[in-house]
Amino acid sequence: MTTDATSPADERIKSESFVTRLMKRPELGAIGGVILVTIFFLITADSAMFTLSGIVNFLTPAAQLGILGIAAAMLMIGGEFDLSIGSMVAFTGLIFGVLAVNMGLPLIVAIPVTLLAAAAMGALNGYVVIRTGLPSFIVTLAFLFILRGASLVGLKLFTGGSTQLRGVRDAVQGDFLTPFFSGDAFGGLFRWLAERGIVESFGSGAPKVPGIPVEILWFILMALVCTFVLLRTPAGNWIFATGGDDNAAANSGVPVRRVKIALFMLTACAAALVAVITVIDAGSTDARRGFMKEFEAIITAVIGGCLLTGGYGSAIGAFFGAIIFGMVTIGLTYTDFDQDWFQVFLGAMLLLAVVFNNVIRKRVTGER
Repeated sequence: MTTDATSPADERIKSESFVTRLMKRPELGAIGGVILVTIFFLITADSAMFTLSGIVNFLTPAAQLGILGIAAAMLMIGGEFDLSIGSMVAFTGLIFGVLAVNMGLPLIVAIPVTLLAAAAMGALNGYVVIRTGLPSFIVTLAFLFILRGASLVGLKLFTGGSTQLRGVRDAVQGDFLTPFFSGDAFGGLFRWLAERGIVESFGSGAPKVPGIPVEILWFILMALVCTFVLLRTPAGNWIFATGGDDNAAANSGVPVRRVKIALFMLTACAAALVAVITVIDAGSTDARRGFMKEFEAIITAVIGGCLLTGGYGSAIGAFFGAIIFGMVTIGLTYTDFDQDWFQVFLGAMLLLAVVFNNVIRKRVTGER
């Protein structure tokens, strides 16, 4: 059997240039954004911003948002939104606070119960979306108000009328799990480095940076695990397929419903993790905890390369998107700019990311 010499080459084996492959990477825009923002602050900000203490200073809020943003990115790749994630931080913060303070439970019980409660709420979100066929935007918007209101009512119920529950730090002090969710890791290493002049230290010899805040380690761990799941497991293929075309995915044997419910559970559990970390650090919880984080998490995911239509994105992209957010949030304090410019910077980054995802990539790669 002969092959027609004039027939077109099979596109499945067609080689691509390095530039084309690079432009197809969803995290490209976020990495470029990090570079541009870094250059901007190198020019305009005080040099202290890029010392070790300055870097830790902006990575800490980036890590807290990034945990939410990576989970939101996974859900967006799967074709759905979760606008209740910020309110979930407040709601699970309430649950954790009541378990630790009012009921006096140890963290080995309080944290799993908090995560289970979050997973149940996330599953309910996903179940309502699937059963009703309503857009997840509408369903989770409703849960945004439900959970925020439940947090307010619950706090008043368990505190006798206050909107803040205090005493968390005292309740968890001495618990063997506390160092995994609060404080700084590798303190001994940083003291050793300070003694040898490798890192900055105070006159007393104590390091200016006592260690790596644990939320940064959780942030990195979540980025690595989610990236592995997306790129190296069948579940990752299911997530991309579900977000690309859920009907075609279902017809191909992908458990679309289970995938979507699992992703809603992931975002809820990510919110619970942030709640535990921030509540222990602050020593209290309140009804406004996590306020507006749902929008910031989605912005982080979009800056990181997620398409609003689903089926495309990257956990590493959301990782860098969160770093951009943290740099802008804290970086302006090192400059002479008015702090109110923060929202302008954030809006500009979001607009540029959307333009890159929806226009530039179309023209360069021919993708949707």
